[in-house]
Amino acid sequence: MKRLFALLLALAMIFALAACSSSSSDDAEETETTETAEASDTIQGLEDGVLTIAMECAYAPYNWTQYDDSNGAVPISGSDGEYANGYDVMIAKLICEYYGWELEVIRTDWDSLVPGVQSGIYDAVIAGQSMTEERSEQVDFAGPYYYASIVCVTLADSEYASATGLTDLAGGTCTAQIATIWYDSMLPQIPDAQIQTAAETAPAMLMALETGTVDFICTDMPTAMGAVAAYDDMVILDFSDSDDNFEADEGEINIGVSVMKGNTTLKDAIDEVLSTMTVDDFNELMDEAIAIQPLTED
Repeated sequence: MKRLFALLLALAMIFALAACSSSSSDDAEETETTETAEASDTIQGLEDGVLTIAMECAYAPYNWTQYDDSNGAVPISGSDGEYANGYDVMIAKLICEYYGWELEVIRTDWDSLVPGVQSGIYDAVIAGQSMTEERSEQVDFAGPYYYASIVCVTLADSEYASATGLTDLAGGTCTAQIATIWYDSMLPQIPDAQIQTAAETAPAMLMALETGTVDFICTDMPTAMGAVAAYDDMVILDFSDSDDNFEADEGEINIGVSVMKGNTTLKDAIDEVLSTMTVDDFNELMDEAIAIQPLTED
């Protein structure tokens, strides 16, 4: 009888401990969920638990539009059957997964990105924006979330295809995307460059080169890599190992996430996620974006 009583007592203790453990686990999960919700409540613009971001959805490999949800694409807000994908979307998803937020992507023109985040139409811009001094006067930047470099792209049969420095591009016709450091600060460094009207979008910039409107374009390395993946007659001119290269401060060419000026809570929250990633992580994710980008864009 004593042995039976001892056995029953032991079983009762085991069940009690198991119940306590299960309760503690449930309590921990509930606490974590509550803390995440409370964290969102303290971040300006994230009270609804939705991170609303803006991009062109036409700037591969950073972002593009596609017509299905393959490769992790997300719906574009207000559109019917259109989805956003690319490096920017991948980064945005990582941020949202970290905090348990929902992601909303708004498509807008390049020139509308900064004004839109300033006015609070969206919470952040994740759109391949360089962290320039001029932009930093208008918005705050989290990041970088990509470490870029400046290059040129020309056609493989061009007289400029063998260029090894900026002086070899002297006198050539060229362009870049409007309101970018490439157009405003880089092209003027080329001797006697015949700078044409800025392209409204990255695809328009590439088309100017493809149709022979210009001899070469200036852009960053990921955009150039995306271009040669889509157009097999284009080649990259990278002068980074030459003394005859573009002069640019790293802070002017690295890519960041812009938020409303003074929204330190959102900036810090995004920085917390980005700080967990290395340069190799960024490069690996960019390689993935280039591999899945559409070969052409509308």
